[in-house]
Amino acid sequence: MSQKNLQERLPPNPFIAHSDSVPLFVDLDGTLVKTDLLIESAFFLLKKQPWMFLAMLYWLAFGKARLKEEIAMRSALDFSVLPFQQDFVDYLNSEARQGRTLYLATASDRRLAEPVAERLGIFKQVLASDGLRNLKGTRKLEAILACCNGSAFDYAGNERIDLAIWAKARQAVIVNPGNGVVAATRKRGYEIERVFDDRPSTAKTWMRALRIHQWAKNVLLGVPILTAHAFTLTAFIKIAMAFAAFGLVASATYLLNDLLDLVSDRHHPRKCKRPFAAGDIGLASGILVMVILFGTGFGLALQLSDHFLFTLLAYLGLTISYSFYFKKVMLIDVLLLASLYTIRIVAGAYAIEVPLSSWLLGFSMFIFLSLALIKRCTELTAMQHLSRETMKGRDYQVSDYPMLCTLGVAAGYISILVLALFISGSGSAGKYTNPVFLWLLCPLMAYWVSRLWLKTSRGEMHDDPLVFSLKDRASWIVFVNMMVVTLVSI
Repeated sequence: MSQKNLQERLPPNPFIAHSDSVPLFVDLDGTLVKTDLLIESAFFLLKKQPWMFLAMLYWLAFGKARLKEEIAMRSALDFSVLPFQQDFVDYLNSEARQGRTLYLATASDRRLAEPVAERLGIFKQVLASDGLRNLKGTRKLEAILACCNGSAFDYAGNERIDLAIWAKARQAVIVNPGNGVVAATRKRGYEIERVFDDRPSTAKTWMRALRIHQWAKNVLLGVPILTAHAFTLTAFIKIAMAFAAFGLVASATYLLNDLLDLVSDRHHPRKCKRPFAAGDIGLASGILVMVILFGTGFGLALQLSDHFLFTLLAYLGLTISYSFYFKKVMLIDVLLLASLYTIRIVAGAYAIEVPLSSWLLGFSMFIFLSLALIKRCTELTAMQHLSRETMKGRDYQVSDYPMLCTLGVAAGYISILVLALFISGSGSAGKYTNPVFLWLLCPLMAYWVSRLWLKTSRGEMHDDPLVFSLKDRASWIVFVNMMVVTLVSI
């Protein structure tokens, strides 16, 4: 079910005990909190020590309970920012005030479950996995029956595996259910007390998670068509395939980045609304989609040149190294971001098999370094508005803003200098019929770079300057005029 804020109450049954006298056992992952603590703690550990993936496979060989215990021992989640199902929490608080006994019954390890229970302060006891026993499905049911001595109980859950528990429960409370869970519960004739669902539209949420709008950056793949004057149908088809391959792999890396950055995103004023950080998409679903996207993207890349495939692999390597480590290293992070933009142009040249221009690479590195610094300055502005001195997960302070602005403006204007040197050189005379018109590109670029930095200093810039530019009318006017100037020069 996906209807927002759905709350359904069935007519009371006069033949069953009042709910206050019947204990309610509450699931944790996906029910009380809109996340999975095992997956979240695993990614928390992998971000710090990627090689622990091999250790996780070793622990899993001894059973899932052992895996959960080992990961929980080594992770330090920030329980203060977990995304709770707030409507359901309000309901639990109301039930607790009326004297109802509440238990937390979860397959998560006790080390992760108990801090959540302590934070809410409404649970009498915690039933959880302990390293020897994975408290899921029938094992959880056995623990519940032992806890209530076989008397009546209610259970709140969200998955199909909970059907075995609802079969023995007096009533079912269903929270943010998976596909078909409510229908399966009704089909079996189980009593449903309430259904809570506060998740937004699935399609829109996935569009946000995959950052489809970021695919616009892949138009950089087509730059070599323009600079090499390769206006053929074959070239356009290859660029279209390259566009899709980069888009799919980029979306997969965005999912990976969000899974690694759950805690830091929740502390960010805007990133806290991202689907994984907010709990609007299940972490397990995110992992599955990520694997599918990687496979499809590299499948397309195999249809193009080997150099393109290796460039896409290099892009993935840079992105992963950025996500795991370098995004926390001052200045290295913005240099890597600039490289991730530039590598798209390199990939476009390899896709259509035309030579790379050193002038184009030099221009690209400087202009994209300027854009990367705009991104960091925008984040620092947001931190300043929140009266914070540092950025969580970043090696920057609010006091760094003036220096980063200086570096960014300088990089932007150096890119214009590189463009001017190319126009004045002998190379442009051999490639363009009317190279004198290319000089019009310089004032257009100067206006665009200056406008972006002015918007940044005013606090009017989007987190991503390219996304801002695609929505900015003045930027579009600049882009169209630059295209016209280039075509006239050709």
